[in-house]
Amino acid sequence: MQTASLSGLLETLLYIIAFYYVLKFVARLLLPIMVQKVVQKAGENFQQQYQQQQSRATQNQDEIIRDTAKQDKPRETKIVGEYVDFEEIE
Repeated sequence: MQTASLSGLLETLLYIIAFYYVLKFVARLLLPIMVQKVVQKAGENFQQQYQQQQSRATQNQDEIIRDTAKQDKPRETKIVGEYVDFEEIE
């Protein structure tokens, strides 16, 4: 059976501290590159979606036809729920 010793405890703490600083150093090197790549990819996706939307808008620009003959009464544009009156309780 092994017993805990002060030197084993100090060695474990040293490994934990060393791992923390190595991880912190690597994060400082790699995180800015990773964030830049993510932002660049998001920008490309937004640009692609914008171009697709523009191409759809130009294709559908002449195809919009409203059939007003079938509309007997104007549609209600605002649908409002039930009104509830609240009272303060003292």
